[in-house]
Amino acid sequence: MVADGIRLGLRGLVYTVLGGAALVAIVTVGSVLGPLLALDLYTPPVAAWWTVFTAIAVQGVPFLLLGTVVSAAIGAFVPERVFTRLLPRRTALAVPVAGAAGVVLPGCECASVPVASSLMRRGVVPAAALAFLLSAPAINPVVLVATSIAFPGQPEMVLGRLIASLATAVVMGWLWARFGREEWLRPPKRSGGGPAPGGGPRAFVSGLQHDFLHAGGFLVLGAAAAATFNIVVPRSLLEVFTGSVWLSVLLLAVLAVVLCVCSEADAFVAASLSGFSPTARLAFMVVGPMVDLKLIALQTGTFGRAFALRFSSATWLVAVVSSVLVGWWLL
Repeated sequence: MVADGIRLGLRGLVYTVLGGAALVAIVTVGSVLGPLLALDLYTPPVAAWWTVFTAIAVQGVPFLLLGTVVSAAIGAFVPERVFTRLLPRRTALAVPVAGAAGVVLPGCECASVPVASSLMRRGVVPAAALAFLLSAPAINPVVLVATSIAFPGQPEMVLGRLIASLATAVVMGWLWARFGREEWLRPPKRSGGGPAPGGGPRAFVSGLQHDFLHAGGFLVLGAAAAATFNIVVPRSLLEVFTGSVWLSVLLLAVLAVVLCVCSEADAFVAASLSGFSPTARLAFMVVGPMVDLKLIALQTGTFGRAFALRFSSATWLVAVVSSVLVGWWLL
């Protein structure tokens, strides 16, 4: 049994290394051969597309890797009972504490739904678990450092993301505690005490392999989509949206749902959308880690369709309002 576990762990580690090497190789080859191909075809739009794509992908990969390593380590080595012991008993106080825990406990959005489900099984009130679900991928240290690098010399963008994301998570937790109904949430089956099964090095390797390769694919797709958006969409059409603060915010808030860029790299995508206002780009970074198509699918499979539709819609609205208010205040 021990030998099988070691063998499976080594196999998972090899797959992770190979997958990461393949992702880095794709980005590196694209950054080197892309401009040459563009020059060979003599199409300036293709050259511009490659420039935007490689800039986003190359900058985002290191933070994606760091974020998935930390997330996998927490999932494998930190027992869920730690959360239940640290949270206050009163729901009104547990929600902001759980939301603030996202600052020191990183996690990608792909892992946030199963983590929230596990917390509920361990007895954490749903409102607090949902606040942590929203905050962990949005305000963890990896995301904030990546945002500061994507927006050099603009600390107000980092602060704005922190405040708007935390406010959204806490408000949604309080809203669920006040208006949420049991029939909307298909609760996960509660297990007994003790450590979560499947922990340890084997779970770490498995989680790292899944998160990095899964999120890496979304990073590449998001970079490609952002580059295509910058090149294909006519500037005359963008001026219709960029000329209005509200329309630009709504457009990027919808775009964040569709692109599904991982939170460790979405700041670089937002920085590339230079034609939009800072508030609109802030909305992109606040909405993306909390509401996108893959998260809606994960929430539907874990908690049920009735929950996912209501919770995602309300979260999107609260995130947009928070972004506008914080953007008006700081940016």
